[in-house]
Parts: sequence; C-alpha cells; structure tokens
Amino acid sequence: MNRNVRLAIAGFGLVGRRHGDAIAATSGVDLVAVVEPGEVGQRAAAEQGLPCFNDIEEFFARSHADGMILATPNSLHVPQAMACIDYGCPVLVEKPIATTSDDARVLVQHATKKTVPLLVGHHRRHNPLIQRAKTTIETGDLGHIRAVQATCWFYKPDHYFETAEWRKKNGAGPIAVNLVHDIDLIRYLCGEIRTVRAVASPSARGFENEDVASALLELENGAIGTVSVSDGIVAPWSWELTSREYPIYPPTSESSYLIGGSSGSLSIPDLRLWHYPGSDPDWWAPLSATALTREATDPLVNQIKNFVDVIVHDAEPLVAGEEGLKSLQVIEAIQFSAERDETVTLKTDRVSVDLAS
Repeated sequence: MNRNVRLAIAGFGLVGRRHGDAIAATSGVDLVAVVEPGEVGQRAAAEQGLPCFNDIEEFFARSHADGMILATPNSLHVPQAMACIDYGCPVLVEKPIATTSDDARVLVQHATKKTVPLLVGHHRRHNPLIQRAKTTIETGDLGHIRAVQATCWFYKPDHYFETAEWRKKNGAGPIAVNLVHDIDLIRYLCGEIRTVRAVASPSARGFENEDVASALLELENGAIGTVSVSDGIVAPWSWELTSREYPIYPPTSESSYLIGGSSGSLSIPDLRLWHYPGSDPDWWAPLSATALTREATDPLVNQIKNFVDVIVHDAEPLVAGEEGLKSLQVIEAIQFSAERDETVTLKTDRVSVDLAS
C-alpha cells in the first residue's frame, strides 16, 4: 500500500477516543471518520474535524476505510462487525467480542468464510510487560505452572453508570466488562481453561448485574487458577491501578497477578521473578527476587500497529476473533456457574455443565 492506511472508529466515547489518540500516535495510519449517533461523540468528532456518520450503513454508503474499530456497546458488536465483514472491511472489535458465545461463534465463522480479518481488542496482550512475562514462562524460568491468581478490585463511581445506562444491565457487570481481560491473559500466559466454579453477589447499588464475583479455574495443563473481580471495592489491586498503562488511573506499587511454578514465581505487572538461586527449591533456603526489564511502549499503539500490519498482509493478528470467542466462553461459563451453582466444563465447540459435580 503506497499511502497511509485509513481507519474509522464506530463509537467515539471514552474508549473510542483512546483509539483515536493511538492512531494519531502511529505513523502510516490516518483516522478518517467516526460513526457515532450520540451528541457527545459527535461534538468530539467535530472538534477534531472528522466526518461523522450516524450508523455503519451510512458510513459505507458515503465513505470507505481500510479498517474499522468498533468501540460501541457490547450488544452492537456482532451486527456492526457483520456489516463491516459484508463490506469486506477488516474490523477490530473491542472486548468482549459479543454478548454470547453463540453470537461470537457465528461472527467468527462469517469472518472466516468471507476471509476478512477479525481482531478483538484484548489490548493487554500488546503490552511489552505481558510479552516479557510470556517469554519468561515459555523459556521455562518458572518450571511447570502450578497456579495463577488474579485480583481485579476497584471502585467505579456512580457517575460512571449514570452516563451510560447499559452499564447497569444484565451482562454488563464486572465479569463481562472487566474480568474478560484478566481471563484472556490467564489463557494467554498459562494455558486453556477446562473447568469453572464461580460465585457472584448482586449489585449493592441495585443494578441488574453483579458487583463482586470469584471463580476457581482448572486449566488443561493441571494448573489451578483463582480470580476475583469487583467494581465496588476500594482497593489497590487491579490491572488499571498497577500497570501504569493509562495515566487517568493513579498508580499503585502493587501487583494484580501472581503466577506460580515448580521452579519460580512471577508477579505482574511489576515483573518480579522469585526463585532459589543455585539450589534446589527448599522453603528453608532464602528466595531471590529479580526485577525483569522490558520495553515501555503504549499497548494501544502496538495494537493499532498490529491491526495495520494485518490489513496490509504483513502480520497475523495477535488476538484473532477465535481468541476473543474462547475468552468469552470462559466468561459465559463463570456467569452460568455463578447463577446455577454448578461446575461448568468448557469444550472446544461449546460450554457444557457437569451435572455430576
């Protein structure tokens, strides 16, 4: 391609504007239009001198782009992505890929049939510290992974929900909106998840969804995972507050993930590797901690670069549609398990319930 890659963004709220900033910071790519029916998003587009369209169909009828980023409410992801694919336009869908795994599966199959790239916005995989953790695990520094622990606790203020009513509805609680990122990283770093056992409590603010949940995960490689999420707890232990990924969140010095292996353990995002130097593992011997080094680049910019490289056929997606489907299947299993008080077994083509448990 002898010109800049042209991208459009559907949904120009907080997340959509972050994608716009990432595009502006990336060479060889231009943001050429916005799809946004809301007045606030339309004003933001006008302030940046961007053409704004009310819906996807209007955009494709009057304009074009080499790729579309969908930063719209979850319920719109599948119909909007399907439309982009029908127009032959590669699409990057914000997480979660859909509201149900059945819908996500249809979308992934449609993109495959049409041979149109479908990517999912699990941007944490694009963070250099996650790439460093991935390399450390793959090179065997931790030995066999035995356990992983993820904490996702924070307090969302009331106005966060008042500005978007959909955030109060079923399917838009912290399990789907927030925990899907953490589940995706557990899968990416530690392996596929085989069974789920979960509990959740109703929103203390009276919303339709939950505001705290925990899950016990059994991975296919025999490791055990524990995850806990809440958007109503005052605490320093969440990716947003520990990763320093986005300046809007005041950083803390804590970690939100712990990965334990037979030869060592790793805390993330501080990337401290714990092991016994020069001796066999022995709880009476002194442990040593090493701070691993990594690059410092913006994961959203890295995600845009990967999307552009996929569009011009220079790379494969780091997070393809199928990966988004698999992470959503786990989230769906957590929701189902919490609702039915049953162990859920995940299979490659569906989620089933182990009624014998």
